[in-house]
Amino acid sequence: MTNFAQAPFAPVAQQTEEVRGSFIIKVYQHLALAVGLFVAFEVVMFQTGLARRLADFISGGRMGWILLLGGFMLVQQIAGMSAHNLANQNLQYLGLFAMVAAQGTIFAPYLYLIFENQGGSPVWSAAVVTAIGFAGLTFVGFITRKDLTFMRPLIMWGSFCALGLIVLALIFQFDLGLWFSLAMVALAGASILYQTQNIIRRYPADAYVGAAVGLFGSLMTMFWYILRIFSRR
Repeated sequence: MTNFAQAPFAPVAQQTEEVRGSFIIKVYQHLALAVGLFVAFEVVMFQTGLARRLADFISGGRMGWILLLGGFMLVQQIAGMSAHNLANQNLQYLGLFAMVAAQGTIFAPYLYLIFENQGGSPVWSAAVVTAIGFAGLTFVGFITRKDLTFMRPLIMWGSFCALGLIVLALIFQFDLGLWFSLAMVALAGASILYQTQNIIRRYPADAYVGAAVGLFGSLMTMFWYILRIFSRR
């Protein structure tokens, strides 16, 4: 969650209405692009058999998930930094594509196992609920006048604690359960709400790719845990 408040350029909130409108359109166009690329990436993973191979890899033991999660976190961090590099637009788009690839790779085996064992119903249901939730949070983020800056440290600490629990669950092989998934959906929702307001108030006009990448990451986190809830048996 990059904060541009101290950057030596004016945030889009201080620009003309035309600039603000153009910026917001570009943010959500790039978010839609990321979602579309993610879907295309999953189709390729399924058609080439890579999703099945990854599912076999992680089913072989806890180290498979640990390695996959570690690679995902590393690529996600690098992608986020690249996407917010305002000095190089090529790096911004490289960050967007890397984020899509990271999300697509970690989702592929999970989606494969769900389709294989339960069919597509949990996936479609989770996608619809995620879309509705994201739309509602975006609307609130746009209309609220309350400053949500206080949410930043809460989201960061919540994310660190969640990551620690995930790593412990992988190492000691215990199920985090339904309540953890519900808490993560709430955390992802808070992140979307904060990011939406932060984008409007603090991002510069040239940071639309980075803004889209940040929202995409939170959107996919929400989708992941809503999918866990729908596919839980």
